[in-house]
Amino acid sequence: MLEFLIRDAKTAPKSFGYRLNNGLVTLEDQEEALTSSKWAYEFARNVKGANIEVCQKAAIKDSVWAYHFAKHVPGANIEVCQEAVIKSPDWSYHFAKDVTGANIEACQGGAIKDSVWAYYFARDITGADIEVCRKKC
Repeated sequence: MLEFLIRDAKTAPKSFGYRLNNGLVTLEDQEEALTSSKWAYEFARNVKGANIEVCQKAAIKDSVWAYHFAKHVPGANIEVCQEAVIKSPDWSYHFAKDVTGANIEACQGGAIKDSVWAYYFARDITGADIEVCRKKC
């Protein structure tokens, strides 16, 4: 039975995720990468020569991947990623805390949409307007 599994594994088509995680993707696979925010981020981060702007447009459709794109992809447009992230209070906080070049005031505007994240923002972020955060707690 093991022989059948090995034989089938060699001939079965590989998913995009499998190819990406095993270093088998090429620049020709970029269109497929753009079908998912996660794959667009991973493609831009791991494939030399990837079109960063095009990948970023796909990645910022989700706050999580917009944050990771700004933090981990050289050449990312921080302002564009931040605009996507500030829709989410928790990722606004993390963006302000972790991404060099983040606009603290804009991130605070996103974080104070939730009282818990407003508290964390006031507590942890240098440059936070404590009074604005306090009003939201």
